[in-house]
Amino acid sequence: MKDNKLIFIFFIVAAIIAIIGYIGVNYLKESQVNSGIEEYIPQEEITDEQMRKTMVNLYFYNNETGELDTEARLIDAVELLENPYTKLVQMLIDGPKNEKLKKLMPEDVKVIKTEFNSGCVIVDLSIEVLNYTEDKDLKNKLINSIVNTLTELSEVESVKFLVNGEPNEEFNEEYIKL
Repeated sequence: MKDNKLIFIFFIVAAIIAIIGYIGVNYLKESQVNSGIEEYIPQEEITDEQMRKTMVNLYFYNNETGELDTEARLIDAVELLENPYTKLVQMLIDGPKNEKLKKLMPEDVKVIKTEFNSGCVIVDLSIEVLNYTEDKDLKNKLINSIVNTLTELSEVESVKFLVNGEPNEEFNEEYIKL
């Protein structure tokens, strides 16, 4: 009987030690997790519109260097949902906001349509696109402005141009980003 009491006491002491150990381990884990996390409370509430903002890079002519330069714009991503290619080309037509940059698109150019097909964006522009100066370097910069802007989108590998819905000898290649 004495042995039974001793075994019973041993099991009770072992159970108490196990319970205390379990509680201690959980307490230590909890304190380690909580000590590494600090809750960030923004100074102002972030609106849905602010959360939808995305950065796009547009390529314009730099007056100082004579080369293409990027202008980063923060725009509402919703603007790019319907037809991102048309929107980006239209932004090039509208021109830069930075005074050191200038647009390469001739006046009154319109985007007739854009179409995406197997990695290539087909950009159909109005006939006014042919009103660029005869300077071949500026024509190449105009092409590269559009190509570099559109190939910033991960799905775009190349750009092909149409003028009033038809291929044109001035823009007869399929262009890739340089």
